[in-house]
Amino acid sequence: MSALKIFITGGTFDKEYDLINGRLFFQDTHIEEMLLKDDRRFLIPIQTLMMIDSLDMTDADRNIILENCRACAEERIIVTHGTDTMTETAIKLGAENLAKTIILTGAMVPYTFGSSDGMFNLGSSMAYAQCLPHGVYVVMNGKAYQWDNVIKNKKTGFFEPIS
Repeated sequence: MSALKIFITGGTFDKEYDLINGRLFFQDTHIEEMLLKDDRRFLIPIQTLMMIDSLDMTDADRNIILENCRACAEERIIVTHGTDTMTETAIKLGAENLAKTIILTGAMVPYTFGSSDGMFNLGSSMAYAQCLPHGVYVVMNGKAYQWDNVIKNKKTGFFEPIS
């Protein structure tokens, strides 16, 4: 697992719920806590790049993700990301054709809600990151999609192949 790295960018994975105002917000990442449940956290380097909703992500933010993927020594990378613009970031990273396996994953429900799909998506991403060839993939709901053949179906909320 030492050849794996996780970059955190925010998204629903890491949102908290403000009981007073009824809003979601960011405080700290939950990825370390999630990995501690599996006792593997100390084997995987984690770096927070940003904590934003993907709807607020800009081209400059995507460049930060790209440059960190390019510069890190690890060949296998997981990027936690909001689901609304995950495919846009996948396209940006995929077009670079880096000699690395890069997995983008997220959650539809915040981890703190208790019934989040985040644990499953993170675990699936860890498995796919170790076995898929170099390339960029979106991993959601136990399925891996290549960066140039995936879309989020806005009606169902699920990711699916374009063709």
